Amino acid sequence: MVQAVSRHRRSDVQDNNARELRDSPTMARLLDALESGVDIGHYGQFTFVTVARHFMGEKAILELLARQPEMDMPKARALLEHVKERGYNPPSRERILEHQDKGGFQIIANPQNPDSGNLYRELEFPEAIYEDINHYYEEKAEAN
Repeated sequence: MVQAVSRHRRSDVQDNNARELRDSPTMARLLDALESGVDIGHYGQFTFVTVARHFMGEKAILELLARQPEMDMPKARALLEHVKERGYNPPSRERILEHQDKGGFQIIANPQNPDSGNLYRELEFPEAIYEDINHYYEEKAEAN
């Protein structure tokens, strides 16, 4: 007799790779809010898309975004396409905190903890992301 294995799924719209995102407390916080329909604001949406596109399928990303207030599927698709076309990398902890200080959804739950909210420590991104960041800093150093 084959016994079925039941896996706890947090959402109908998540795909398997989204589980990796939950390794990041920051992304788990965003996913929980998105799944509950809590407004994470524009910067929360931007942060989610810049990270999630490396771990989730487009359909799952769009379905989560479309749950946001004042967001529908065409707007969600436009945000995802914009991030992809511009090649935006996930924001640094410092950048998230800058936006978080302006109010709205608290992406980083514990901003006093210097280890909290560093997406680059919490997750493993494709090597091209790290190469792009290194290239940016090399160009910046050459310009000075």
